[in-house]
Amino acid sequence: MLSKIKTREELKSEISKARRAGKRIVTTNGCFDILHVGHIRYLQQAKQLGDILIVAVNSDDSVGMLKGKNRPVMPENERAEMLAALECVDYVMIFPELDPIRFLNELRPDIHVKGGDYTLDQIVEREAVKSIGAELHLLPGAPGKSTSKLIERILKSRGG
Repeated sequence: MLSKIKTREELKSEISKARRAGKRIVTTNGCFDILHVGHIRYLQQAKQLGDILIVAVNSDDSVGMLKGKNRPVMPENERAEMLAALECVDYVMIFPELDPIRFLNELRPDIHVKGGDYTLDQIVEREAVKSIGAELHLLPGAPGKSTSKLIERILKSRGG
């Protein structure tokens, strides 16, 4: 499973091989801080859109900037390892940027997927996806299933 965790350069090579074989590349990105059923359902749906699913995981520094000083709960290498263990995930990479625009321009997937908790106007990479000729798919979320809500529930149960 650790062999599924790749650098951008390694992924470029894997994508090149996959394209020669006629495969469709799907990407998604996120913090995936505490893996939960909403993530699993989302990733399984994303995989159904193509042949190769690449999950880009925000680095610890970028999660802290996006989610606040108490996040991430899980370190980036562990988040990547858990995602790599999922059957529906073909490759995982860790990226340091706050948004996925740079890696999208470098990897040039056929499809980029976001969760249904976003609206089109909230997706900062929308123009980048369009400019590389990829499709943007919004998948339905799992209502009430989010890492932030899970953390709130844990803290509430502990009296925090």
